[in-house]
Amino acid sequence: MKSLNPAYNSGRGNEREIVKSAGMVPDELKHEPRSKGLTTPRKKKPKELAVITECCTGCAGSPACVEYCPVEDCMFWVPDEINPPFGRIDVDPILCIGCKKCVSKGPDGCFLDGCPWDAIVMVDIAEVEKVVGAMTF
Repeated sequence: MKSLNPAYNSGRGNEREIVKSAGMVPDELKHEPRSKGLTTPRKKKPKELAVITECCTGCAGSPACVEYCPVEDCMFWVPDEINPPFGRIDVDPILCIGCKKCVSKGPDGCFLDGCPWDAIVMVDIAEVEKVVGAMTF
């Protein structure tokens, strides 16, 4: 019997195989460290998405933001082609749910966990769609 939830494929008997939701960035371009967590597709289009600014240093290979992201492969390492030991973090706009757990700015300017360099900003979905194209969900 097929599940009504698109995140599952029916297996034999009661076994279910979880199918990872497809992102905009191909998996072969996503390097470790990657975010871990939810693999189900987002249910609705968020109002804002996380965007990494040019201030991202990659935290010397141990990025703080990746640990807070609750979505599988949403945040990932992009190596610097010119300086191989260095790199930065990027966000897959199709997978981001806009939860703001990766940012460090809280209400009234208080500091939260997330990015210690304020290199992540939340951008209105309409602005992101101007760059990446319309998103259906």
